[in-house]
Amino acid sequence: MNVCLIGNGISTLILANVLANRNIKVSIYEEVGPKKKLVTRTLGISKNNFDYLLKEKINIKRKSWPINKIKIFNEIENSKEILNFGSKSDKVLYIIKYKDFINLLYKNIKKNKFVKQYKIKNSSFFNSILKEEDNYDLIINFNEKNKISKKFFFKRNEKDYNSLAFTSLIDHEKCDNNIAHQIFTKFGPLAFLPCSNNKTSIVFSVLDQNNIISDHKIKELILNYNRKYKIKSFTKLEKFKLKSSVLKNYYYKKILCFGDNLHKIHPLAGQGLNMTIRDIKILLKLIDFRINLGLPLDNSILVDFQNKTKHYNYIFSNAIDFIHEFFKFDNNFGNLYSKKLFNFLETNSLFKKYTTKFADKGIFFNY
Repeated sequence: MNVCLIGNGISTLILANVLANRNIKVSIYEEVGPKKKLVTRTLGISKNNFDYLLKEKINIKRKSWPINKIKIFNEIENSKEILNFGSKSDKVLYIIKYKDFINLLYKNIKKNKFVKQYKIKNSSFFNSILKEEDNYDLIINFNEKNKISKKFFFKRNEKDYNSLAFTSLIDHEKCDNNIAHQIFTKFGPLAFLPCSNNKTSIVFSVLDQNNIISDHKIKELILNYNRKYKIKSFTKLEKFKLKSSVLKNYYYKKILCFGDNLHKIHPLAGQGLNMTIRDIKILLKLIDFRINLGLPLDNSILVDFQNKTKHYNYIFSNAIDFIHEFFKFDNNFGNLYSKKLFNFLETNSLFKKYTTKFADKGIFFNY
C-alpha cells in the first residue's frame, strides 16, 4: 500500500505518522519556499485527541501543558467569569507550541522507514502526479492554493471575518497556571492559554482589520484586559488574516482534500486542528477495516469518508461561526444577552456536560 501526501504542515505529518504505524508506505511532497517560523503560535489539543496521539506513538506529553479549566468572560464583567468548563482534577485541553510539535513530528518520520520526503521544485509535478496516479492507492492534498486544488476543488463556502489574529508569548512571574481564559472583548475574542508556570500564549482576534491597529496598541489592550499575570515581557507579535472555508466536495477520483484545505474555522475555540485529528481517526478506521479484510485502498474509502464527515464538519464549522457572531452582536448591546444566557447555562449541568463533550470529541462522541 502506497499513499501520497502533498503538504508540509502539522496535519500532513500527523497523518504520515499514523499511516506509517500501519506499515503503509507514505511519500510526502513538500512545496519549496520560505517556511513560516510561527514562533509565537500555539495549538490546543483536546483530551480525547491528546490520548489518541499518544496511542499512535506521537508522544507530545513532555512538550505540552495541561489545562484543567476554561473560564469565559465578556467585556462588561471581565473580572468575573460568566461561564467555566472543567475541574481541578480533569484535563480539558493541552497546549503545545507549534514549533515544538512540528519538530517532534519531523523527528518521528525521519526515523521511520515507511516515510519518504520529496521536494516539489516546479508546477510540472502536479501534472505528473495526475498522470502517474496509479502509482498510489490514495493521494491526499493539504494545500488549498496548489494547482490540484485550483483545478478540482474550487467550490467552497467561504467567509472573510475582516479580522486579524495577533499571537504572542508572554513571560510572567511563576504562578499556578492551568486555567485558560477567554475574554469576548469589544475588539474581538482574546485568549490567554498557559504554556508553563511562567509562560502564556496570547491569541487576540481583532475585529475590523481596516482600522489599522499598531503592535503597541495591541499590547496595551492585552495589558488592560489581563487580570492574572505579572507580565515581564512580550515576544514579537505575529498576525494572520481570519476566514472560514468549507469545501463542498471532498474528493476527485483517488484524490482527497484534508486539513485546512477541507475546513478552516475561526480560532476562538481552538478547534481547527482538533477537527482534523477527528477526521484522521475516521479515515484510519475506514483504512483499518479494509486492511483487516485484506481489501485494497481505493476510491470507495473517499466516498465513505465524505459520507461520514461532511455534514458533521459543516455543522461544527457553523457552530463555531455562530459563537463568534453571537458575541459580536452581544457586544453591541452591552453584553445584555450573554449575561442572561450564561447565568442560566452556568447552573445547567447537562448543558455543560454536552458542551464539554462537543469541544473534546466533536459531534461524533463515539470517536
